[in-house]
Amino acid sequence: MKTMQWAARAEHLGGIPRKMMFLAVGAFSKAVSNLFNNTTVHNADTLLRLVRSRPPGVPLLTISNHMSTLDDPVMWGFKGFPVTDAKLGRWVLAAEDICFKNMALSYFFRLGKCIPITRGGGIYQEHMNEALDRLSDGAWVMPEKYMFGRRPPFPLCNRDIRIVIGEPMEFNIPKLKKMAVDMSNDVSFSPAGWPRTCGLDEAAQRCLYTNISNQIRTAMERLRKICKCCQEMKD
Repeated sequence: MKTMQWAARAEHLGGIPRKMMFLAVGAFSKAVSNLFNNTTVHNADTLLRLVRSRPPGVPLLTISNHMSTLDDPVMWGFKGFPVTDAKLGRWVLAAEDICFKNMALSYFFRLGKCIPITRGGGIYQEHMNEALDRLSDGAWVMPEKYMFGRRPPFPLCNRDIRIVIGEPMEFNIPKLKKMAVDMSNDVSFSPAGWPRTCGLDEAAQRCLYTNISNQIRTAMERLRKICKCCQEMKD
């Protein structure tokens, strides 16, 4: 019951609780980003275009590192971003042990379009299918990963916040699947019991996962270097 999937449905009470949630949290995010701190965004137009104007039925998957507990949703408060629009808002994978501790928290985060996930539970777990369903609907889904270290539980003030947005990545899935099958014939591994899916056995799935992960890692490293250059220019 703590996962409250019914509260995550768009038609729950006519969508009014979700709209109110996004208005309140969006206003808070705007205040933190623009009043209490100075926020600059690199390549904001790319994200705005993908959030607002991608073709119907085309899903959007974004990946982000964050340094504090409230980076999401505060980082969406930058100028020009429709943070109060519940329809355009992202679905985010949220830690079950933090955001779904009790019924009240579960309801709150479900209204905020959060999907419970067990950290360290692997890619085959119950609510991962819910994330896949949202992508199949053409929604925006955002897994998140935090940097190691202490994370302040409250947003800071009088800081320079820098958000760097990368260029879109497109994956040719049929081609990648074929490459994964070819690669899997040359690798050895200890089976973990992954179910066969999308026509791929576990070995091919692992190769596909590794290939896509490496491309994402390369893109994230490129963004890190951009951040470092921006900081050096500022200094």
